[in-house]
Parts: sequence; structure tokens; C-alpha cells
Amino acid sequence: MPTAMRLTGLVKSFGVKRAVDGLDLQVPAGSLFGLVGPNGAGKTTTLSMATGLLRPDAGTAEVLGHDVWTDPAAAKATMGVLPDGVRLFDRLSGRELLSYVGRLRRVPPADIASRSGDLLEALGLAADADTLVADYSAGMTKKIGLACALVHAPRLLVLDEPFEAVDPVSGEGIRSILRRYTRDGGTVVLSSHVMELVESLCDQVAVVAQGRVLVSGPVDEVRAGSTLQQRFLELVGFRAGDEEGLAWLRSSSG
Repeated sequence: MPTAMRLTGLVKSFGVKRAVDGLDLQVPAGSLFGLVGPNGAGKTTTLSMATGLLRPDAGTAEVLGHDVWTDPAAAKATMGVLPDGVRLFDRLSGRELLSYVGRLRRVPPADIASRSGDLLEALGLAADADTLVADYSAGMTKKIGLACALVHAPRLLVLDEPFEAVDPVSGEGIRSILRRYTRDGGTVVLSSHVMELVESLCDQVAVVAQGRVLVSGPVDEVRAGSTLQQRFLELVGFRAGDEEGLAWLRSSSG
């Protein structure tokens, strides 16, 4: 199967902390790929290096045959990216922001309005299309960020925690969009802390801990007859804490 994203030997340190430690990962084209790991595992740092937002100390990142750091324009033209904690031009309305991003992405002018309308409707933002993004809730901001990542019809979507702060109804709408996108030939890479979401949505998954990939492959193979949650806990070496150490939290019986 062709590879949509290939990360080889990625390394990134912040001071004395090695956030990503020689990470290797291959994402098959046409897959809905989940990246999971505990807090501080290096997921966001990895995705930032893979999309040209953060320069690695060592290693390479290739997207659809283009090196992200030696041929950034070609690589970034193929991607739609929703970073974690995305900063938007929030003094524009949702409709204006999509129009602006469409122009930056060289979408034909005749297509910008129709695509923007389709995305606002699909993501439940049509009623707030002319509201300033600064006045959007956290969930609405996440959804308009996703719309910006989609407006130029990229071949690869890279989404960092795309369901965070999104309500269940909107979340189901996003799932439908992502499934249809991959069914039509696109590739999605998303990070999440919610194992049940990844298990139900993704067909491929990688578990990351301490800046390295512990296991990667089809979801059924990775979970190995267990739930993804249980397999994840086993892989990262989770051990339940001593409940006696929190005895002071118990309610007094009087």
C-alpha cells in the first residue's frame, strides 16, 4: 500500500528533555490513522514536525513523496492541518476566515463561496457564519479550524485532538466527514486521548510513549484480542496507584 506519511528517525529536544526520540512511523495512504499516547508522549511535537510547524533536531518527514523540510511548499500544498490550540484570525467572521484561507490556498475564486457554504453547513456553523470567530465557543472554534483545513480539498488531513471540546452531535458529524473523506481516497492522521473514539473510528493506530512508537498497525492487530484501552495500558506500563495513599479523601461517616 502506498505511504501517505513517512517519518524516519525524528528527534526533538527541549532543553534537557527529549520529547521525540528517534521516532519512525509510516501512514498508509487512504487510512484513517489514530495516534495515541499518554500526556507528554510526544504526539503533538511529532505532528508539528511532520507538518512543517516545528523543525526537528534530526530525522526526516515525507508527505506524499515530498520532504517537508527540503520541499516545504510542495509538501504543505497537499496537507490540511488542524494544530492543537490553533490560533486563528479571530477578528474575521467564520465565512470571512474561510474565504481568506481559500485565497491563501489558491482555491479558484468561483469555488470559495460554494465550498465555504458547504463546510459551514456540514459542521453546523451556518447560523453563525457571519459571527466573529472571537465570539465562537471552544467547540465552534475547533470546527471552523477543521473547515479551514478542508477548504482546499487536501489529500492528507493532520488533526491534533480534533474532537476536543466538540459536543456529541457535532462529533458525529465530524466522524461522518472523515469517513467519507477517506472513502473517497484521502488520508487522515489524528491524535486523541480517547481510546474508544480511535477504536471505533480509525482503521490504523500507533501507540506512542516517551517519544517513540511502541506499536503500529491495523487496529485489530494492535489491540490483540483486547480492547484498545486495555492494550494501551499494557503497552505504556500502567500500574494502579495505592488507594491507601489517598485515605484522607474518604468522606467521614460522622
